[in-house]
Amino acid sequence: MSLTIHHDNEQDCLTLLLGERFDFTVHRDFHDACLSGRPARSYVIDLGEVNSMDSSALGMLLLLREHAGGERSEIRIVNAGSELRGTLRVAGFDRLFVLH
Repeated sequence: MSLTIHHDNEQDCLTLLLGERFDFTVHRDFHDACLSGRPARSYVIDLGEVNSMDSSALGMLLLLREHAGGERSEIRIVNAGSELRGTLRVAGFDRLFVLH
């Protein structure tokens, strides 16, 4: 599995640790973890192991943001390498998500 999920029940925070690729291959797991059922209070998307990301990954992040409450959502993207951070900034995701 290229996606590891941890839910902190006390904080109602869902943490997703993605594998080397954040692309359509993780769509089903991402959907099952984040987009089915009620939204968590907050989310952490850990990109520390991700080497490549495509447009479907950006789409998944946007779907998560919408599912989590849009502007009211609390989603942090952490540990993204400089190339991924550049991609996220070019796409304007630094205005939609908190990048750490």
